[in-house]
Amino acid sequence: MSVTPTDQDKLTLTLPSGPDRLELQKAIQEIVDSGFTGVTLRVHDERGEWVGSAGRRKLGQTATPPVNGHVRIGSNTKTFTATVVLQLVGEGRIGLDTPVDDYLPEFGLDRRITVRMLLQHTSGVFNFTGDYYPEHVPGIVWSGQEWVDNRFRTYRPEELVHLALSKPARFEPGTDWSYSNTNYVLARLLVEKVTGRSPAEEMRRLILEPLGLTGTVVPDTSPEIPEPHAHAYYRYGGPGRQETVDVTRQNPSWISTGGDMISTTQDLHTFISALMGGKLLPAELLAEMCTPEPKVGYGLGVFVQDTECGGTVITHNGGIAGHGALMYSTPDGGTTLTAALNYVDDAELSLAEAFQKATRRLVDEVFCGGQAAN
Repeated sequence: MSVTPTDQDKLTLTLPSGPDRLELQKAIQEIVDSGFTGVTLRVHDERGEWVGSAGRRKLGQTATPPVNGHVRIGSNTKTFTATVVLQLVGEGRIGLDTPVDDYLPEFGLDRRITVRMLLQHTSGVFNFTGDYYPEHVPGIVWSGQEWVDNRFRTYRPEELVHLALSKPARFEPGTDWSYSNTNYVLARLLVEKVTGRSPAEEMRRLILEPLGLTGTVVPDTSPEIPEPHAHAYYRYGGPGRQETVDVTRQNPSWISTGGDMISTTQDLHTFISALMGGKLLPAELLAEMCTPEPKVGYGLGVFVQDTECGGTVITHNGGIAGHGALMYSTPDGGTTLTAALNYVDDAELSLAEAFQKATRRLVDEVFCGGQAAN
C-alpha cells in the first residue's frame, strides 16, 4: 500500500512549549507535508527552549509523536563513539595516531591505518553496508523484503569487519575520504580491547552517567525500544504490490556502532551542548574533533559545516529504517537543534531529498534567523 498524509493528519500539531515560535511550528509542519509521518523538534537558543511535534506517532492514528520520545538515532551514534575513543585518548589508553593494527592485530589491517583515520573516515576500508562510488559494490543485506524477513538476525561486529576486509580497499590510507560504517565498528572493537569492557559499559561510565542521559540506550542485539516512541515503517515490493511493515522493533546489530543507539531529543541536546561546551573532552582533543578534513568537512565523528549566513555548526545526522535524528550545535554549545523523525522508509530512499531539504530549512531558521537564502 502507499502512504500519504491526509488533511486531518496535516492539522495534527501538539501545543509547543517555550516561547511562541510560529516559524518553527511552520517548519516542522512542512516536513510532515513533504511525506514524513511525524517530527519532533527541540531548540535551545538565546530565546530559551522550544519543543514541538507534528504529524503522527503511528499510521492509522491521529496522536502526534511524543515530544521527548525515544528514537533510533542512526549515525549520530558515531559522535558518541568518537567521543568515547577520544576520552580514552585523553586517559592515555589509546594513541590517536597509533596504527589500529597495534590494538587489533587479529584483522591484519594495513599498518598505515591509524585511529584518527577510523574516526575521520580516511582509512579507505570498505563499508560493510555497501559502497556506491565509483561503482556499487554490495555489502550485507539491509533493505528490501530479505532484510524485513531477517530483521531480527544477530550480526557480531567481527563478522561485519571480516566482510568489509574481504573487499578491496577504496584507496590508500589517508589519501582520500569515504564514509564507512566499518570504521566505527573497528572503533567499537578498539574500545573493547583496550578497556576489557563493552562499549555500552564505557559509554555509561564516560558519557551517559556523568551527563544523566537516562533516555539513551546502547542496544547491542536487543530489538526493543523504550516507551514512549513513534513508530518506524519500511515499504517494499513492486508496482501494484507494495507492503508496509512496522519495523520499530528490529535487531540493530546489522549496523552496530555505525548507527545502533537510541536516544531522545532532550538527551541529544544535553550531549552535544556538553560536548561542544568542553565538558567531555579536554580543549586540545575537542579542537582535534572539530578540525575538518578538506573534502567534505568531516572532523572526528562530526561534520563541521558553514551556514548560509556565515556561521559554523557542528553536526551529525542519522537515519535507520524509518527513524531519524538530527543534532546540530554552535561550536560553543550555546545554540542547539535536535529532532526526531519517523517515516516510511524504502529501498530507494525516496525521502532522502525531502530529508535534506527539511534539515536545511531548520538550520536556516535556528542558526540564521530564517534570513539565509534557501
